[in-house]
Amino acid sequence: MEATAFCPAHVTGFFKAHFDENRGVPEKFGSIGAGFSIKEGVTTKVIILTRTNQPSRFRILTKGFQTDKTDVSEFVLNEFLKLGNFEGVFFEIEHRISIPVGYGLGSSGAVALSLSYALDQVLETKLNRIEIGKIAHIAEVNCKTGLGDVLASYHGGFEIRVKPGAPGIGKVEKINVGNISVIMICFSPISTNKFIQEQLSKINGLGEKMVNQLLESKDYDNFQDMSLEFGKYINVITPKMEKVIEELSLNGIKSGIALFGETVFSMIPKNSKNKVLDVFKKYSEGKIIISQLDLRGARVLNN
Repeated sequence: MEATAFCPAHVTGFFKAHFDENRGVPEKFGSIGAGFSIKEGVTTKVIILTRTNQPSRFRILTKGFQTDKTDVSEFVLNEFLKLGNFEGVFFEIEHRISIPVGYGLGSSGAVALSLSYALDQVLETKLNRIEIGKIAHIAEVNCKTGLGDVLASYHGGFEIRVKPGAPGIGKVEKINVGNISVIMICFSPISTNKFIQEQLSKINGLGEKMVNQLLESKDYDNFQDMSLEFGKYINVITPKMEKVIEELSLNGIKSGIALFGETVFSMIPKNSKNKVLDVFKKYSEGKIIISQLDLRGARVLNN
């Protein structure tokens, strides 16, 4: 038996972490903030076989962009193993990753959530969507790979996270921005794990203030301006990013940055996307992604 699920990549433009007041309750950990999900992401296929003499209970393969970590996948799998008697089952897990890992595109959250959906389907555990999402969120919190990507990519679209936590606890407000293009350039990765452990204490209420401002404007250009302001405030904009942002601005193009990675994005009407590409193509060392918003969020795919 096999099952396949997809989770869109997610970019966070600004945020405020919430976990100190919820110690020991990881499903209540999380962040408020804003971001968007795109049509690229992670597609996960799970095949279950009869376990014979394999020393392990699973094998995890990655296709496309590579990651050297499997801790999030293993956490999700172990949570599902608690839900029944699967002693005689061997798991073939394949993650097909269509976005670069470590560049602020929520790859860990997409791995966790797509795997959670696929395991529920193939094992017939019949969890509701909220429980599926909660397992993925707790995996991210425990592995220190993210705080809000699972909630956001669970819903999809351009979203404001107004209450932190896992699906069913956290809440989002989705904003309809019409048919726009999302174009980004990725230069180098940044460790989310390291940032969460070392840098979060530097961030105060700016993210919360921005959430309130965006709830009023509901404008993606305002969101991009706030993303740049936030990035400057926490000092994560590199000279290379600054150069790209400045050149886009000189051409009348708004942009923002992905947290956490050396990545610049532009949300722009489709008929203007070539103006962005003309700038990005000058930087041959960057990986360019051309996409659109994914409005559906994570889901099981028909096999």
